Amino acid sequence: QVQLVESGGGLVQAGGSLRLSCAASGNIFSINAMAWYRQASGKQRELVAAITSGGSTNYADSVKGRFTISRDGARNALYLQMNSLRPEDTAVYYCAALGFHNYWGQGTQVTVSS
Repeated sequence: QVQLVESGGGLVQAGGSLRLSCAASGNIFSINAMAWYRQASGKQRELVAAITSGGSTNYADSVKGRFTISRDGARNALYLQMNSLRPEDTAVYYCAALGFHNYWGQGTQVTVSS
């Protein structure tokens, strides 16, 4: 089992920045990659960014150049630095640990006002 706890969401004006954090605990050695997903109201959950155990990253086209995913292995933490936020970035953001089993955090709300 892997437990994930997100933090750092909130309300920000368009053009602003937020940094999301995800603390992982449990059987973290089973994790191959970690990722941030988001789900806007009435829409399907979508991948925002992912990072492998080797450090390779992947981003959704809509966030490239604005968001940066990173991880701190020593602290078992995952981060998402979000800059130049837009109202369309408004969603619940979920941390995910991907491996033989996938694990999800409870989500943190990000609201971007215009």
